[in-house]
Amino acid sequence: MPDLSWMAWTLQTGLFFAGIAGLLVIMTVLAVYRPETERVGILRIPTTRGDRLFISLLGSAFIHLGWFGLVGPDLWWASALSLAYSAIVFKTV
Repeated sequence: MPDLSWMAWTLQTGLFFAGIAGLLVIMTVLAVYRPETERVGILRIPTTRGDRLFISLLGSAFIHLGWFGLVGPDLWWASALSLAYSAIVFKTV
């Protein structure tokens, strides 16, 4: 087992990485059983599920950084806002 003491592994950190791994597994299973097709959504550009996942993760990171910088360390509302943002990004017209 590699030495992972260099990183501050907390419950929140572990849940974050487990969530990302879970999303990747779900996206892989979806890609196998329901092949991706490009769709035009709220962004008005043709995107696949993987593109929308990447855009929503990137946007969520910026939402959390902005919230942390402007409001403070209570990030539960930023997480709720990120989930709403992700739902909007995944919505296809």
